Amino acid sequence: MSEIKKIHDMLVSKQISCKELTEKYLTEIENSNKELNAYVNVTPDAALAQAEKVDAKLGKGEEIGLLEGVPMTLKDNLSTKGIETTCCSKILTGYKPIYNATVWEKLEGEGAVLLGKTNMDEFAMGSSSETSYFGGAANPFNTKHCAGGSSGGVASAVGANIAPYGLGSDTGGSIRQPASFCGIVGLKPTYGAVSRYGLIAYASSLDQIGPITKTVEDASIVFDAISDYDPKDSTSQGRKGEPTYNSLNNDIKGMKIGIAREYLEGVRDDVKEAVLAAVKVYESLGAEVIYFDMPSLKYALPVYYIIACAEASSNLGRYDGIRYGFKAEHYNGTHDMMCRTRSEGFGDEVKRRILLGTYVLSAGYYDAYYKKAQNLRGAIVKAFDEAFSKCDFVLAPTVPMTAFEMGHAVSDPVETYLTDICTVPVNIAGLPAVSVPCGFNADGMPIGMQLIGNKFNEAKILNAANAYEKAAPENFKETKWGVKL
Repeated sequence: MSEIKKIHDMLVSKQISCKELTEKYLTEIENSNKELNAYVNVTPDAALAQAEKVDAKLGKGEEIGLLEGVPMTLKDNLSTKGIETTCCSKILTGYKPIYNATVWEKLEGEGAVLLGKTNMDEFAMGSSSETSYFGGAANPFNTKHCAGGSSGGVASAVGANIAPYGLGSDTGGSIRQPASFCGIVGLKPTYGAVSRYGLIAYASSLDQIGPITKTVEDASIVFDAISDYDPKDSTSQGRKGEPTYNSLNNDIKGMKIGIAREYLEGVRDDVKEAVLAAVKVYESLGAEVIYFDMPSLKYALPVYYIIACAEASSNLGRYDGIRYGFKAEHYNGTHDMMCRTRSEGFGDEVKRRILLGTYVLSAGYYDAYYKKAQNLRGAIVKAFDEAFSKCDFVLAPTVPMTAFEMGHAVSDPVETYLTDICTVPVNIAGLPAVSVPCGFNADGMPIGMQLIGNKFNEAKILNAANAYEKAAPENFKETKWGVKL
């Protein structure tokens, strides 16, 4: 059952007050966050103030919205007015935005209760949350393993029941990969469906905000709440068509599921077996499976890292120690101050990607790398267009493996880049995709699969994901942590 609806029903029926509920979550965060490191900034005063407003409405017999009074969390790269927003980087220490991200403005307007800001890879650059200035977020299924990245803190919090849902951002898989690692649901919407205003940019043509939730139904509820056109974001288009919730229980009989053979190459055996077992579930529900080739997928990873790093080198130029955040203490002149501030303020992975991006954009290399990557991006877009002429959606593993142990990503960052191999094509083409749990490995670690839809087809993939969740509920397991309602 939907966690959001369960909480809503409990509040309306007065089984629990919003203040009591919020205090439960805050207590659980205090008890478990030392081990999980999911939250980097807890906001009890703001949470309890909002909870009291909801209780006052309920006390007067007024109706409340579905998200009103439901506690939640935000990744620490979403701007929150007056609340520190650091992107988990030393360079933004002490930065308190003077405005809200549009997505938070919408949820705050709906009466959502913000528990705090969650951990992430520094500036969203990483696959384990371990590039964070505050250290990595742990996996609720096994705290010796990472929660994934870059939205690892949100996934850890939701998976550990210390937040019913949260918002993350996905540049190359940063919502879906941690959702897969933590055995929960992560939706990366179509590029432009959700406003990016107030999202601190990593790679502007790839970034997208989306929900991380316990169930597909919850992902649909949150997506519908945040997917409106926003004039403050020049790339915003909003959701197309009716709310996705309206078509969440449609029959999937006769749907055509596409599987690109390239998505199954280099995938660990236990992951492949779980994904193919999920395909059989869909066939039992009356769906038809079509296999095909997408040779251009092999270019996705280099294309992604060239474009993402190039855009990052431009976007991160604004952190100079003059306007906000960290500033070096000792320097000789303005130029030296900027150099020292950036050298001391950015972590190794961020500096690595800025250098890569600056290199591919430099004179003499622009045509060889960046321009070629943009041309290949067009080929990947075309390949997906052809795929959707044959099928309703594409099914693939979310990640080629399960959550790796803490420290692995730091010891071999280049190998860790390969964890993005199944997720980055979606961002390159600007498509929607949802990751759902589809099994466990021999050690009990979750395995995820993703359903990839054509642009603005969130309703179709969420409906198909919901059908799978109902048919295979054993893959949606609770962890030992957190609030039990």
